Amino acid sequence: MQHSYLSDRGKRMSWTEKYRPSTFDEMVGNKKAIEEIKEWIQAWKDGKPQPPLLLIGPPGTGKTTLAHIIGSYFSDKLELNASDKRSYDLLINIIGEASTTRSLFDDNLKLIILDEVDGIHGNEDRGGVRAINKIIKESKHPIVLTANDPYSKKLQTIKPACKIINIRKAHPNSIVAYLKRICQKENIEADPKILRELAKRSHGDLRSAINDLEAMAKGEKRIGAEILEAGEKDVFPGLFDAIRAILKSKNIRHVREAMQIDEDPQLLLEFTAENVPREYEKPHEIRKAYNHLSRADIFFGRAKQTRDYIYWRYASEHIGVGVALSKDETYRKFTRYAGPGSLQFLGRTRAKRQTIDNLAEKISRKLHISKKVAITTFPYLKIIVEDEKMAKEIRKYLELTDEEFKILKGKRKSRKTGKAEQKVEGADPPDREKQTTLLQFK
Repeated sequence: MQHSYLSDRGKRMSWTEKYRPSTFDEMVGNKKAIEEIKEWIQAWKDGKPQPPLLLIGPPGTGKTTLAHIIGSYFSDKLELNASDKRSYDLLINIIGEASTTRSLFDDNLKLIILDEVDGIHGNEDRGGVRAINKIIKESKHPIVLTANDPYSKKLQTIKPACKIINIRKAHPNSIVAYLKRICQKENIEADPKILRELAKRSHGDLRSAINDLEAMAKGEKRIGAEILEAGEKDVFPGLFDAIRAILKSKNIRHVREAMQIDEDPQLLLEFTAENVPREYEKPHEIRKAYNHLSRADIFFGRAKQTRDYIYWRYASEHIGVGVALSKDETYRKFTRYAGPGSLQFLGRTRAKRQTIDNLAEKISRKLHISKKVAITTFPYLKIIVEDEKMAKEIRKYLELTDEEFKILKGKRKSRKTGKAEQKVEGADPPDREKQTTLLQFK
């Protein structure tokens, strides 16, 4: 029995797995392609062998999911990531015999899935492409292959023997509808602007949109538009693609090309530092990567001090090439990346920081001092407003709103401990040099 993607598949699963479609009806977009796939399945069911299906499309469009759904129509399925098992002998030993044998008493068909056939690289394949062509030619069972790059040289001999199905990116409206259903299932209230922006920035990659939604909803019951407005950069596809290239590739040219984005390079450092331990698993790889990031940070500091921004070039090399080459081998797994925790914190505290800024602005205007100095008066004013009469006069004089006055007054001292329960953010302790501020106010 097949379960709907809205069924609970484990609370600890990532949302991309938890809400992975299990039927054709649950797939987002590609209706024409799905109809062709259904006809291909029916032909096999009717005893009419068909050429293998080659599903080609960008990452995140559901190629592997489609292959698994196709497998549900057959008695069994055998799946192999061709890029993990490259050599001729390995592929033939694992897939070859299974693809050429059929039971004398059982006419059931099993589906053979070869994922990422364009992931076989150069001299490393040791006959991998030749093995796949042999399997295709001799198989008595249906085969589904997937690939990301339609122009890959590895597909030149494979494509003529297959029925090619192009899997296209999902429409933003379809992605929004899918994200809404996930939010309903997770009991999360999401601002429609957030969902539309996630769909837009995913560029048709449903998996990316779901990952971004999960990252933003972590520990939250409501996702407001202010989070996005505050700069939730982990949903920016350009920046996200650069991080994927750094952490997923060891090709220096590929990494450098991916880093040609219109973003603050120091922001790229923050995102890379956040996601290194999510991707790399070996301690020495993580140590090397952070060593490069620390050197990049030093170069950023020199650029700021000297105003010589040629240092950015050196920093970028450490962030990109340095971190990319810190790993022994590329990890062939799906990793959910996230933005720095500091940015998420800024998004959640944006309203409070704005109130503090407004309060400092009013004090600076009344006392004819800078906003920076105005913030240093907070501890003094907090003591003064403990007197109810003075509190009313100061509030009237500064023309404070309820929220601004609440920030200034803070919480009263605990009766048990005598300690303040709340400390005003951004305020320094009093000292002698700041006594003049209090005199000016009087």
